[in-house]
Formats: sequence, structure tokens, C-alpha cells
Amino acid sequence: MATAESVQAELTQQTEIFNKLRLDNAEPAVLEDTRKRLAELKKSLAALKNASGGKDGGKKKERLLLKTPKGTRDYGPGEMFCREHIERIVKECFVLYGGAQLDTPVFERKDILAGKYGEDAKLIFDLEDQGGEQLALRYDHTVPLARYLAMGGATNTQSKLWQVGKVYRRDNPVMSKGRMREFTQADFDIAGQWDTMIPDAEVISLLCTVLTRLEVGDFTVKINHRKVLDGLFEVCGVPAENIRPISSAVDKLDKLPWAEVRKEMTDEKGLDPTVADKIGEYVKRKGGRSLLEQLLADPVLTANASAKQGLQEMAILFSFLESYKIVDKVSFDLSLARGLDYYTGLIYEAVTEASAPPGFNSADATAAPTSAPPPPPPSKKKSKQPASADEEEEIDESQVGVGSIAAGGRYDNLVAMFTSAAAGETKKNQALPCIGVSIGMDRIFAILWPKWVDRGMRSKEIVAYVLSAGDGLLKERMELVQELREAGIATDFLAKNKPKFNAQFAAGERDEVPFAIIVGGDELKAGLVTVKEQRWEFVDGKKAKVASADKGVQIKRTELAEWIKATTAFTTWKSGKLIQ
Repeated sequence: MATAESVQAELTQQTEIFNKLRLDNAEPAVLEDTRKRLAELKKSLAALKNASGGKDGGKKKERLLLKTPKGTRDYGPGEMFCREHIERIVKECFVLYGGAQLDTPVFERKDILAGKYGEDAKLIFDLEDQGGEQLALRYDHTVPLARYLAMGGATNTQSKLWQVGKVYRRDNPVMSKGRMREFTQADFDIAGQWDTMIPDAEVISLLCTVLTRLEVGDFTVKINHRKVLDGLFEVCGVPAENIRPISSAVDKLDKLPWAEVRKEMTDEKGLDPTVADKIGEYVKRKGGRSLLEQLLADPVLTANASAKQGLQEMAILFSFLESYKIVDKVSFDLSLARGLDYYTGLIYEAVTEASAPPGFNSADATAAPTSAPPPPPPSKKKSKQPASADEEEEIDESQVGVGSIAAGGRYDNLVAMFTSAAAGETKKNQALPCIGVSIGMDRIFAILWPKWVDRGMRSKEIVAYVLSAGDGLLKERMELVQELREAGIATDFLAKNKPKFNAQFAAGERDEVPFAIIVGGDELKAGLVTVKEQRWEFVDGKKAKVASADKGVQIKRTELAEWIKATTAFTTWKSGKLIQ
């Protein structure tokens, strides 16, 4: 029979095995099996300790650790107001571009998600068997959308669908940068047969519209084409089976210097150094239409059918982007690879100044090495003990950027992959071309929230606060509150029978309410209320209420709702601005 001592010994041994496998870059499947065995041993050890705990042999009561799971967080009311503001703008833009809303489950059958994400497959959260179904939390919205379209017979021709919801990735989180294990993505996808590059241009135009309206600051939409990239790798001499792993390495050029990326390709992925150097001559290049013209004039590259087709499609795209007046927002970047396996054509991602790690300059990173050492990759916080299977090393958040705030691409074969698999056929069914974009809502929040605070933006929806001057007037306050709410004005009051006047004002000020509505016995008889408009300002960098001797203005009760709606404060309330 197992004892706590024997299980502890096995646990120690298995931990050492796991750490060695991790350092040796063992196969993900082997690592996962070892991780699961460690989890089982930990559960067994905990059960044995509980069974023998306490002087009387009873179970020992453990302290409850009050914290959110790693990679997740709570959002307070002020933060949620900002997040709702972001989500509202995104949804308005999705509707503006003709989209219709979709919703899918947060978990899928595991075989639906398997084999779609390349090297990222190890980041999928598996769930325990549920009634005979192996399930997993969704990794993105794209694969669930493709499953939905396939279940409908892939007949959704020329449809625009959008979805906003949480997705899950078992990655090392960087909480302050919005890189989490549970996070919200907003997706917009166009499915069906359209003329070449028209939906592609639509999606990029949509993305630029969203980011401009969100006021994220200067941003760039990096674009590339999977066919150009695949053709480039072919002419450089990358074996077909290595194209996806090499793509994944190249995609890190936005946060690692070329020397580090080259080392990964040669030392870790076995690529010939001369082939890596040929790749480097291409992937360090970025620009606009001039770069496209240079590549179209490259006889080596255009001799490859895949690269030639991709470049021709990029030429069409640039002409459309001129019509949308967003060419200045776009950069043709040959280092952009996007690691997901299902992309087949145009790929893109949006970045801001906050996207790259602090001090990282992409131009310096792709320059020829000098005697100075390259900038270090994002470091990890060193702990006294090596990380175990369930305790990954902590990332130093000060050395990590937000990353791309939106990304996407064309995936023409994903729906057909599902329809063929469902039909049990070896031949491919007719494809349903698709292209989409995923907007990282938490990463955008990480950028906007500090600005939101610095600009003194609002933290609640409440517009009016009803107060009583005199003997409580509870029912009268309730009636007026209800009138304003029925008129569509967010209103509140202090839930006390006979509250003190100053306490009511203080409660309204805490909610930063612009209109204090005062009811009194004489005014009620005359059909009047007193409205005092309240304002805020910055004093020594802090938000403070503007002191005023104004006693307010009397308004007819029957005209109160329309009077409030006509004010500047109310008409600009949706913008989130408190300080005008």
C-alpha cells in the first residue's frame, strides 16, 4: 500500500525527469504524459496527507487560497466600463461593415481543434472526459466558425459573420500586457466565393477603422502572403517538411534579433546555415508598393509559381487599399509568417509602439551583427527552485511587449477539411473560401486603460442622482428615479429612508454623476425640481470635483428628461469623457 513517503519519493523522481525532458526539448506528447503523471501523484500525496492529518486522525482543514487561476484576472467596475466602451466600438464597426453576429460554445470536441494550430497545439486546454466526449476549451474563434459553416453544409456563400467572446490558451501569461490564458477576442470573417482580394481589402479596411476609432495611437498593419512566403522558402532551399517550423521561427523577428532567429532555425530546427542566410536576405525587407515592385522584378522569386501568384494578388490588394485610403497604414513585411497551419493566402497583424519589447528596435534587429551583443530576448524571473510541471517560470513583464493587437488571414481549406472528414471521404470537398481578423480585446485594453485613467474618463454609466432636501421623501425619490429610467436616463439614489443631505451628495460624487437632482416638499407641489450640474477637473494630476457656489437651476418636472438629454454632458456621455 502506498504511503505519503513513497509517493513523495516518486513525485521527486518524476519532477526531475520532467525538468530534464523540458530542458532537452522533448516531444510535446512525452512532456504532456509526464505532466499528467505528476498531477496524479500530487493528488495522491494530498489525499494521503489529508487522511492522516490532525491529532485525532481526521482530515486537516487547509487554508483557502483566494486568488484567480494563473493567467486570469478580475476586472473592477471602472475597468469594465472601459472594456465595455472598447467592445461597443468594435461591435459598431462590425455592424457598419455588414456583419451578422454569431456565438459558439467555449468548448469543442477535441478532435475538432486537433491538428489546426501547428506548434501551438500544445497550448490547448484539455478537459476531462465528459460523458464519452473528449473536450477542449476553444483556442480561437476561427476553427469553431469553420465547424459551424461545415455543419451548415458549407453553403453560407458571401456571408459576413462576427463573434466576440473568451478564448483559452495554456501559455505563459504576461498579465500587464494583456497576454493571458483566458482572454477576449473579437472576430470578423467573410466566407464564400468573391472576386480576388476584395474581401481581403474589406477586412483590412475594417481593422483600420476599428483601431482608429479606438484611438490606440499610431499603428501599422503588417501584411504578407502565405504563398509568397512558401515560395520564398522553396527557392531558398527549405525542405517541404520544414516550411511550417521555419515559418514559426521567422515570425519571431518582431521580438528577437535576426541572430537569435537564425540560431533557432539552424541549431534547433536543423536548417542548413547557407539556406538560413538566403532566407535572411528576404525576411529582413519591409515596405510598401516599391517593395512589391522589387519582388515582382526578382527572376528567382517569380520563377516559383506559388510566389508569383502571391505577389500578383498583393498587387491587386494594394490597388484596393488605395481606394480605401489606408495604404499609409500598411507595411508589406516579409518577416510576418503567422504560425497557425490553416492560413492559405494573405496574412496580417496590427502592431503599435507598445507591441515590441521595451528597447527593441526591429530595424536594429535585422541589421548586420556588430561587436555589440544583440538585445537579450524577454527574460524570465529566476526562482530559487526550478519550475516544475505545474509551476512554469515567471516571465519578467517589464521586458515583454504587448504583441500584436489584432491578426488574421485567409483560410480557404479549413471548412472543406471539416466537410471531407465528416463525410469520411479521402478526396477534398468543394472549398468554402474564408478570410477573417481577430482583435485582441485584452491587449487593446492594456494599451487604453492607462490613457483612460490619465484622461480622467468615466467609471460608471450613471447620469443623474436624485436627492431629497427635507424629510426623506423616499417614495417621491423612487417615483422620480423611475420616470428618468423610463426615459432612458441612467439614474440612482441613496437607499435610505431619511438620508442626510451631505451623505446623498457624497454618494453621487463617488459615482461621478454629472446631474444632482434635488427634490423638496415645496418644489414637488409646484411641479419643479432643482438640477445642479457637477463638473470635474485635474488638480495636481488627480481628478477632483470643481467647487461651485451655484445652487442649481429649477426645471419643470415634466420637462426634466428632455432638458437633461439636450445638455452637452449627456450628448457626449457615450464617449466616456468626464472632464470636458
